[in-house]
Amino acid sequence: MLYAIISQDIENSLEKRTLARPDHVGRLKTLATQGRLFVAGPHPAIDSETPGEAGFTGSLVIAEFNSLKEAQQWADDDPYIKSGVYERVTVKPFKKVLP
Repeated sequence: MLYAIISQDIENSLEKRTLARPDHVGRLKTLATQGRLFVAGPHPAIDSETPGEAGFTGSLVIAEFNSLKEAQQWADDDPYIKSGVYERVTVKPFKKVLP
């Protein structure tokens, strides 16, 4: 089943994000290689794909896991959590309807 992992950054997270990004992206690439990643990306803090110093306010990952518990465990192990980027993370089942 698909699960949405919706994360909210702390204020001024850009420096911490930058430092932890290689490990964070590596985990996402592993999911993609396994054919389990549906979509992933950050939420820019401003209306721009390249927000520069404005940074990001959070992230969204939608991926396949065997259970909500497994999705939550994967989310809890994210380098962005371990490095203090995320203030809060919500994990929910997700049902793709369109397109």
